[in-house]
Amino acid sequence: MIFANRSEAGRSLAWRLEKFADRQDVIVLGIPRGGVPVAFVVAKALHAPLDVLVLRKLGVPGHEELAFGAIALGGTRVLDRHILRHIGISQSEVDLITAKERAELLRREKTYRGNLPSLSLTGKTVILIDDGIATGASLLAGIRAVRAMEPGKIVVAVPVAPLETCERLADEVEEIICVATPDPFGAVGQFYDDFSEVGDQEVIRLLAQQNRALIAPVG
Repeated sequence: MIFANRSEAGRSLAWRLEKFADRQDVIVLGIPRGGVPVAFVVAKALHAPLDVLVLRKLGVPGHEELAFGAIALGGTRVLDRHILRHIGISQSEVDLITAKERAELLRREKTYRGNLPSLSLTGKTVILIDDGIATGASLLAGIRAVRAMEPGKIVVAVPVAPLETCERLADEVEEIICVATPDPFGAVGQFYDDFSEVGDQEVIRLLAQQNRALIAPVG
């Protein structure tokens, strides 16, 4: 175990991101669900707006924990061709799984944001946060989706990840922060004492709390 919980993980990231505090061009994006409590702590420390970037893993039928790709908003889809060839998944299966996960992605977007539009990322410094990454396939889809929105800079910040994953993702962004890179790695949850599931309502509450705090009158 490295972190007591996601709040502690967020604090470990926040001080490493101090240079982004109190800047009008910074937006923090948490990846639901587990990344949002981490991102909330960071956004609060930086006095920055908080939004979500919903991603969905594309899992191998019957072995859904094994991802052959991931999707994000805007039609972004990243596929691992090596796994697809090795497992032998047909294009029709890929498209069917993609359609199913896209429907869930849109449902979550609606649940978390309601009728509010997403924050504009054009020209912004986007800090993309999750509670940890393993292979990085899902996050890669997220990075490419964000890149399509023409930000000024993308910063990936995670509490824990394999070193090779951080090195691979570093080629995709302007800056990456990986607090801990244990070896052997295993699963993200093994590095938290409390890795409780985060519900949709908690995501909604944290988004509202941070963004309400930014517009609250002083004094």
